[in-house]
Amino acid sequence: MRSKVTVILIFLNVVLFYYIFHYEGAFFRDKATLETRKKVYGPEVATIESITRTSRTGPALKIERRGESWWIAQPHDWPANRNAIDRILNELQFLEHETSFTVEELIKSGRTLAEYGLENPAFTLTFVSAGKSYVTKIGDNTEIANRLYLLSPDGTRIHVVSRSLADSIGLPIESLRSESVFTIPVFEVRSLNIQTTALKVRLQRDANARWGFEAPIHTRASKAKVEMTINALNALTAKSFPDIALSDLERTGLNVPSLRITLEGNLRRETLLLGAIVPPKTNPASPTAREGTATDLEYFAKFEDKTDVFTVPISTALIEDLRSAQEKLRDTHVLDFDPHNVTALTLSAPGETSLTLQQLVAGTPPWQSVIRLPGQAPLTSPSDTAVVEELLQQLHLLSKTEFLSDAPSSMQLETWGFNRPDREITLTLSSGGGLKGTEGSSITLQIGVGADKGVAFARVPPAPFVYQIVPDILEASPVLARHYRQRLLRTLPEGAKIQGLSLTQLEGEAPIYVKQLNETQTTWDLVVSDESEARRKAIGVMLIQLHTLRAKRFTADSFNPDHADTPQGPRPWKYRLDIISSFAGGSGTAAKSTSTLFLTERLGGNTQIAGTAEFGGPVFEIPQELVDALFTLIYREKNDPGLPATSASPPANNTLAKPTAPTVDALQKP
Repeated sequence: MRSKVTVILIFLNVVLFYYIFHYEGAFFRDKATLETRKKVYGPEVATIESITRTSRTGPALKIERRGESWWIAQPHDWPANRNAIDRILNELQFLEHETSFTVEELIKSGRTLAEYGLENPAFTLTFVSAGKSYVTKIGDNTEIANRLYLLSPDGTRIHVVSRSLADSIGLPIESLRSESVFTIPVFEVRSLNIQTTALKVRLQRDANARWGFEAPIHTRASKAKVEMTINALNALTAKSFPDIALSDLERTGLNVPSLRITLEGNLRRETLLLGAIVPPKTNPASPTAREGTATDLEYFAKFEDKTDVFTVPISTALIEDLRSAQEKLRDTHVLDFDPHNVTALTLSAPGETSLTLQQLVAGTPPWQSVIRLPGQAPLTSPSDTAVVEELLQQLHLLSKTEFLSDAPSSMQLETWGFNRPDREITLTLSSGGGLKGTEGSSITLQIGVGADKGVAFARVPPAPFVYQIVPDILEASPVLARHYRQRLLRTLPEGAKIQGLSLTQLEGEAPIYVKQLNETQTTWDLVVSDESEARRKAIGVMLIQLHTLRAKRFTADSFNPDHADTPQGPRPWKYRLDIISSFAGGSGTAAKSTSTLFLTERLGGNTQIAGTAEFGGPVFEIPQELVDALFTLIYREKNDPGLPATSASPPANNTLAKPTAPTVDALQKP
């Protein structure tokens, strides 16, 4: 029984498959054939090599494929607009007729090709595919439905097709031309050559994408400026193609071009010749007015390997950059190095002992100052990493204000102060020029000053180039170890606390402000609770500044108890600030110590000098926050008649009234 059922099922499947193949398959095959028959062209349109368009009125136009790109070959040689060409190719590949009839049927009906505009067609389209030519004639519009008559390439059938074909192939040449003059994009350009009637400039890009001059001098170029110039060249567009014979190039100035610009890319190069300025067109309403913008001039131009002459508008700024490329495209930075690769720098000045700033371990901070005196061991002191790195950054960004000379004479070098430079800075690099994979090297910068002290001059031997710079770098690089000294003088260890402050005027030993923690007032919040808000803020700032004492900058190498050495000369000490600190001991007891700072009066809005015999005996400017806090205690409230009466006991809640900042004790905590 099972065998019979199986046989029946197999038989039914065979019948079903036969029906599908014979009847339904025929339907799909007929449908595919119908769709194929609706296509005007066959597979030949997939391999088109060139397209030629002629019309009843206009000149012939020929477009051909060259490698991966399309070019207009007639009426002039120019890159084609790829989008417009793709539109034509797509139109040909997918062109379908609404209906069609044979030429034989047309003749039998007593009609002629001329009645359909196919005797003298509006357009004749000839394309070459696989070496074979296919000619299509496009005639008049249909009387209804806005269609076109088209005669097939074999001349046997007339198709009624959409007008989109005529719209595509009938585009004006301006739409079929590529807008850009140059076709090599900036990322592909390997070299830029600019030749004027007097000078030839060549710039080359290396493997690290850095640009440099190869002629007429060897030096660095500005990557940003060079690539902006190339982008500006790529943005140039042809405005018109005047009919000028090669024999008439003298009128255009192209027989002796004023500029020759060459872009070299991957196995290709393009050289543009610029001639004379196109004579201005006048506006009839204003005979002296010239068309166009005030910053653009139109030049006659042509490519070196082509005959077609065209005009191109170019901004005066771009022309200036091209004519003065040796200066305009140059890297304005005096030095070329990576600050992170500097392991040491040596500073020298006339009459000064050379100073070396070097890393304790090459490649990583901290830094130290080293002074080497004849017959003595080197004198070393810790340097402030932030100060050294700021100097390196200033050297890295040091730029010219003007290029003075690429080949100075000995008299010029003497005039610019290089016979005895005001500063000589030698950078020792962990890798050559700051580039990876190169051996260590050094760079020496010389800075001279001439008669005009408002400007300075720089050069980097052995290169001969001399730059004019602003003299600020001299002030930023003094040959003084104290300038680079570690700004952090002391910081109290964890668990230490400031127990008392005493500010005294030295003349007459008059106390100005004295406060100290005691058994009843064990916190600074309690000690200053009866103070005004301004004083509470000032004490809070002082506790922070004195807990971690920093110098803004140093004014002398050693402390003198009689006076402070300042850039303006000696100044007497006027105040003494005693700081009592407690340190937690191992047995739970607290050891106390007193540090003393001597202070001058306030010398300006942001300057006050301090000195101490401790911490190596520095004399230094104190930070602005400490200057302002001292001012509050010394001046502001000393003359304020409206001070509230002090209270012998603190407020009941033992807190500051209306606190505007963290509590004073909290500010002390590291």
